[in-house]
Amino acid sequence: MNNFGGLKIPKFIGSFKRLRYLNLSGASFGGTIPPHLGNLSSLLYLDLNSYSLESVENDLHWLSGLSSLRHLNLGNIDFSKAAAYWHRAVNSLSSLLELRLPGCGLSSLPDLSLPFGNVTSLSVLDLSNNGFNSSIPHWLFNFSSLAYLDLNSNSLQGSVPDRFGFLISLEYVDLSFNILIGGHLPRNLGKLCNLRTLKLSFNSISGEITELIDGLSECVNSSSLESLDLGFNYKLDGFLPNSLGHLKNLKSLHLWGNSFVGSIPNTIGNLSSLQEFYISENQMNGIIPESVGQLSALVAADLSENPWVCVVTESHFSNLTSLIELSIKKSSPNITLVFNVNSKWIPPFKLNYLELQACHLDLQLDLLDFSNNQLSGKVPNSLKFTENAVVDLSSNCFHGPFPHFSSNLSSLYLRDNSFSGPIPRDFGKTMPRLSNFDISWNSLNGTIPLSMAKITGLTNLIISNNQLSGEIPLIWNDKPDLHEVDMANNSLSGEIPSSMGTLNSLMFLILSGNKLSGEIPFSLQNCKDMDSVDLGDNRLSGNLPSWIGEMQSLLILRLRSNFFDGNIPSQVCNLSHLHILDLAHNNLSGSVPSCLGNLSGMATEISDERYEGRLSVVVKGRELIYQSTLYLVNSIDLSDNNLSGKLPEIRNLSRLGTLNLSINHFTGNIPEDIGGLSQLETLDLSRNQLSGPIPPSMISLTFLNHLNLSYNSLSGIIPTSNQFQTFNDPSIYRNNLALCGDPLPMKCPGDDEATTDSSRVGNEDHDDEHEDEFEMRSWRRAYFRFLDEMKDRVMVVITVNVARLQKKCKWERRQHRT
Repeated sequence: MNNFGGLKIPKFIGSFKRLRYLNLSGASFGGTIPPHLGNLSSLLYLDLNSYSLESVENDLHWLSGLSSLRHLNLGNIDFSKAAAYWHRAVNSLSSLLELRLPGCGLSSLPDLSLPFGNVTSLSVLDLSNNGFNSSIPHWLFNFSSLAYLDLNSNSLQGSVPDRFGFLISLEYVDLSFNILIGGHLPRNLGKLCNLRTLKLSFNSISGEITELIDGLSECVNSSSLESLDLGFNYKLDGFLPNSLGHLKNLKSLHLWGNSFVGSIPNTIGNLSSLQEFYISENQMNGIIPESVGQLSALVAADLSENPWVCVVTESHFSNLTSLIELSIKKSSPNITLVFNVNSKWIPPFKLNYLELQACHLDLQLDLLDFSNNQLSGKVPNSLKFTENAVVDLSSNCFHGPFPHFSSNLSSLYLRDNSFSGPIPRDFGKTMPRLSNFDISWNSLNGTIPLSMAKITGLTNLIISNNQLSGEIPLIWNDKPDLHEVDMANNSLSGEIPSSMGTLNSLMFLILSGNKLSGEIPFSLQNCKDMDSVDLGDNRLSGNLPSWIGEMQSLLILRLRSNFFDGNIPSQVCNLSHLHILDLAHNNLSGSVPSCLGNLSGMATEISDERYEGRLSVVVKGRELIYQSTLYLVNSIDLSDNNLSGKLPEIRNLSRLGTLNLSINHFTGNIPEDIGGLSQLETLDLSRNQLSGPIPPSMISLTFLNHLNLSYNSLSGIIPTSNQFQTFNDPSIYRNNLALCGDPLPMKCPGDDEATTDSSRVGNEDHDDEHEDEFEMRSWRRAYFRFLDEMKDRVMVVITVNVARLQKKCKWERRQHRT
């Protein structure tokens, strides 16, 4: 779509006397429509729909010159100035087949008997969204070829004329949102056998629909009707006729917001093309037939707010393979709708939206998995489960207090919802068999209940990203299988309990983003199988314990944003599997252990199976959350401490992606062999006391996309090859007074040689070269940025799909065993 930014339509268009097709819709022209368009006497097609973003009054006198015009669309242009004569302007177009004037501010319809006497072949008429407040005009029925009629969103009144039945070519009729249209539906409306779409919603139509449906069902070659919308008339009543099942082309049936009674006819199962069925907010007090289960094309169904009296079984869903959205609820408790479904039944569909309220669920489940949908409301307390059942309601929109479940559960996943209030005090007593417990990313508050000490078989405890407070309770004894504890991003305070050191199977300890204080307890050295320790963003203090080096399996050590002091212990170098070392924003001092280059884990790949949970990592100058791709991250961040001495020798860490040593007191040169870090993407050495040149080897860092060398004492020429051509922001090199060359204003020696006369002669060419160079450099920067972003996206897509495939395989294996 073009955007002419408010420019006027050029007058010269009016000189194209042979022009047959002109479409300027949505092109953002400005001003009034030029009368010169009236000179286009050969024009067959004109579309100016929404041609201007302005609200400018226009006239229609120029239309009379378009004697050949067949298709006219002037939608959403202000013609209120022409409200009194617009029909006369249109009547001059004797060849017109299509007329679209929606949203044009036309407040009145002509009351003449033949206002369009010259326009006899009109097949499309769209006058929607104007201000018409009369009855539906009788001259409308003179258009015997009319196939498309849209009068929605006006203020039309009176009844729907019976003469509609004579417009046998009609395929589309929309009279919706005319709240004053009332009366009964005319009998002859059922004779429109070519009708594909009938929209009469949000009016005041009353009575039964039997004659309409019977008439359409008696069409010789079956009715063409695909969409029927009678919703929210509120006064339509009676039973739904059996003939409804004869409308075999029906795809969309909207009957909600009326007063229909009785049952859904059994013949509805014949509607094999039906995709949408909305019958909520009626008085349907009968049954839902099992034939509903034959609607294989059904995508969305809303049966809510009806006093149904029936039992729903697996047969009601037997062939609903396309179903995505289902809502059956009742605000009043008087509903008598019972679900009687076998606990071993596997639905043929995967819902994105499910709403069940005030329904009687008479079943026992061993697996309830509604994860990753858009389900809302409160979780019913009436759910029953078999022994060691699994419940997964994660990643939905459930709300309300912590739901009550039976004591039989072995796994409970409620993460990423909107549950609020405290975890019940007796939770541990009511769930003694729980093994996996994940309530992260909710709005739960209060303290962690002491009763959780009773859950001795716990293997995963994930309660992060809530509003829990108080101290971490002493609940850690007798939990020999617990391997993951994630309490991150709450408001927990006090010290880390020393009893956590009894968790000999612990692999993941994530307590970041709280208000914890004190030192790291000595007892944690017993947890020798630890893969990840994240205590960042707390108020912990003291020295870093040397025994951390005994955790030989450690992959992630994140202690950033605390008050740790003293030296970095050399034992950290024993962590040969470490991929992420983050000690930023502390009070650490002294030199960095020279053995840091021995962290061989940052030179090798690792399987994603050893990583769990999410982690915040500062990469490319931004704080990013990693989850499924966490195993790809290799990072060292020692920024914002009081470290001194020379930069560590880390040339062997060939897979290192992020190195941040900023805001310290490092001295000396940048190592000459830093170019050996071939995978480096982020390098921040700013705000130190480094000197000497930028090493030439850095041009080999072809993946580098974030660089900060500012506030040092570097000198010499800034490299210009490879990636350095993309680092055109002067702030990257700010406050290095002896640095010179682009993008800094300081020129290097030899850059200001006098130009020769001959070079002056070639000034224009020289300027062109500069422009070309500028464009090439701009293109190059965009190109490298695109490659970097595309690399990240492709890696995420590949990783996520592999994870989905693994999950599917695990599910199929489990199904095979059962």
